[in-house]
Amino acid sequence: MLIHPRPHRDDVLIAVAGLSGGVVLWLLGLHMQNGRPLDAPGIELVPLAVMAALALLRRSAPQTALVIGTLALVMDQFTAGNLATVLLYTDVMYAAVLYGTPAAARRIPVATLLITVTVTVGFLAWFRSAEALLIGIVTGLVSFVPALTGVSVRNHRDAAETERLRADQTALLAEMDRAQAVTEERARMARELHDLVANHLSAIAIHSTAALSIDEPETSRNALGVIRENSVDGLAEMRRLIGLLRTGAADPGPSASPTLGSLDALIEQHRTNAASSGLTCVLEDSRTGTGPLPAPVELAAYRIVQESLTNALKHAGPGPVTVRLGQRPGRRLTVEVTSALGDRPGPRAPGSGAGLTGMRERVALLGGEFEAGPVPAGIGTKIWRVRAELPVGERSVRA
Repeated sequence: MLIHPRPHRDDVLIAVAGLSGGVVLWLLGLHMQNGRPLDAPGIELVPLAVMAALALLRRSAPQTALVIGTLALVMDQFTAGNLATVLLYTDVMYAAVLYGTPAAARRIPVATLLITVTVTVGFLAWFRSAEALLIGIVTGLVSFVPALTGVSVRNHRDAAETERLRADQTALLAEMDRAQAVTEERARMARELHDLVANHLSAIAIHSTAALSIDEPETSRNALGVIRENSVDGLAEMRRLIGLLRTGAADPGPSASPTLGSLDALIEQHRTNAASSGLTCVLEDSRTGTGPLPAPVELAAYRIVQESLTNALKHAGPGPVTVRLGQRPGRRLTVEVTSALGDRPGPRAPGSGAGLTGMRERVALLGGEFEAGPVPAGIGTKIWRVRAELPVGERSVRA
């Protein structure tokens, strides 16, 4: 069974006001016309009652109300007539355009315009007097003008809805951008924090384990020295990062950011940390250009070398750890770190894989290429190689 929704409060007020006003006009004897076929007393209240009832459907069934209302208006023309009936019909016409389907909103104004023109021309040909023009004007006021008003209001309403949806979409996009920015910033902070402390904590873990497992005073003394040095350096790096977070500053300037010029100190520190594990570290810089690179490129290259040395300290077998830098003028910067695969005596620090993920993300942000994994190094032997190619052009500067 089809159940219509409860009429809107405004529709009820329109129906009650129209019916009450029409009854008052009937009681006062104010009619619109005389000498009609249906001139029985009170018969004009029937179209009035029908039109008032249709006002309750002006939102839920506007097109149905318009069809029935048109029939009621035609019936009203055969009675003495009531002004309230005509006024209620204009509201039904307006509502049919405003609340009807888009197709109805397009067709009704055109149809009422054609009806108005046809009525005007027809009565003008019949009466051949100014009265025909008056009938045409009344027809337009009753049908075409309400329809045109409904079109105007509907267009404004649709435009307002479109702007509201656009504003909601803009707000949603802004929220998505904010969430993406927060996610990217959290990922950047995670990479930076990992790169800052992983090397120091790995060295501390390995040498503290060695000090506990090897009962030799000299070994313990050397291990404690390495532990103290890495603890101090790690705390300094942590204080710098926390200071940046507290002040809300952006990335540190060139003087505070590590660069490729700091690799000698990093490799010397690695030599000290890895000496007890049988690792040696060598830097081979074959770059032909001597000019400075963009800060993001230098920082990414430094962090890649730093994390590769940390991974070598945790996992590599005894042997050389070679860091190679290469760049021809105008070409990409190549960073390659190789270390021996195999077991080694002594303690190792556990790994989580976050270092490789961080390196890959750094290279991807600059639009470079990254690969890491075992590669053949001779007959029956393999080495672990980390290789990154970083662009040094405009894109890297923007990154």
